[in-house]
Amino acid sequence: MIKIYDQRRKFLLQRLKQIGFGITVEPTGAFYILANAKAFCENNSFQFCVDTLMKTGVALTPGIDFGENAEGYIRFSYANSLENIAEGMDRLEKYLL
Repeated sequence: MIKIYDQRRKFLLQRLKQIGFGITVEPTGAFYILANAKAFCENNSFQFCVDTLMKTGVALTPGIDFGENAEGYIRFSYANSLENIAEGMDRLEKYLL
């Protein structure tokens, strides 16, 4: 499982960076990534996540759920299959770019 999660983590980090999300700290012991999304959502991470869900079917967690200092960030989980993560990233990239 460690190898599988590491593969998912590396894949998701690469895709998020390619799309334009900022990654300040790469996780080493968690199954999620907190990415800077200010280029896409400015100061309303909640609305960004709602819009993304409605238009792409991809569920994300808004940074504001983790406090004011996380506003403008989005939390991405990689606790799913690599195939589902890839599909979600494809949908997100098509929506944003």
